[in-house]
Amino acid sequence: MSNNEAKFLLTAYRPNGRDAGDPAMAEALAQARNDPTLGAWFSREQAYDSAVAARLREVAAPAGLRESILAGARASERPAELHRAWWLRPAWVAVAAAAVVLLSVAGWWRWSPVDGGTLNEFAVNFVSRGFILEKRSADVRVLQAWLAERHGPLPSALPAEFAHLRALGCRQLEFQGHEISLVCFERGGKEFHVFVARRSDFPGLEPHLKAEFGETAKLASAAWSDASNHYVLVSDAGLDVVKRML
Repeated sequence: MSNNEAKFLLTAYRPNGRDAGDPAMAEALAQARNDPTLGAWFSREQAYDSAVAARLREVAAPAGLRESILAGARASERPAELHRAWWLRPAWVAVAAAAVVLLSVAGWWRWSPVDGGTLNEFAVNFVSRGFILEKRSADVRVLQAWLAERHGPLPSALPAEFAHLRALGCRQLEFQGHEISLVCFERGGKEFHVFVARRSDFPGLEPHLKAEFGETAKLASAAWSDASNHYVLVSDAGLDVVKRML
C-alpha cells in the first residue's frame, strides 16, 4: 500500500475506532504508525475531523425534539394530507440545513475535483490530495500492458535512474478533457509519481526541452518532454533527489 492509498483510506477513518478492524484500514493505520510523514498528516487529519465534529455538536436540537419525533411516529398512520411530515417542519429543516452546510464544508476539500492550470500544478495537487491505484504490480511490463489495453499514454522511455525504483502500480485520470496516465514507484519509503500526457492531446502546451523543477512545502516536481509525451514527476523525496533522478 502506498502512502497515497493509505491517505485515501484514512480520510474515512472514524475516531471512535470502529474502522480499525477492517483489514485495509488496519494496514493503513499500521503504515501511519511506521511512517513519520504519514503519521504527522494523519494526526492533522484527526484534529480537523474532531474540530468539525465539535462544531456539529454545537448545533442545538430544537425545543420539543423528542415530542416531535414521537408525534411524527403516531401520526404516520394518518392520511398524508392531514399533517405535515415531521422532517418538513421548520425546526427540523433548520437543523438539517446547518448540518448539511457543516458537512459540505468539511468534505469539499476531499471530494471536489482536483484543479490546476498546468499539467505540473494538476499533478502536484493530485498527489497532495491522495488517491487509489487502479492497477497494482511491481512489474512495469504488467503496468504498461494494463495502460495499453485502455489506450492510455505510455512513456516512450524513462530516465535510467528509474530502473532502481520499485514499481507500485498505475491508474488513468483526466486532465482538461484528455486521458493521462500515472505510474507510481517507491524507494526507501519515498514515492515517485510519473504523470504521462500525449503531446498531441495538448498542442498548446510548450514542450520542456530541459527539465524544469519546482518545490512546495512537502513535494518536489520535475517536468520534461520527449517527441511523444509530456511528463511530470512528483515526489516526497526532496528536490535534490528529484534532480538526480533525471
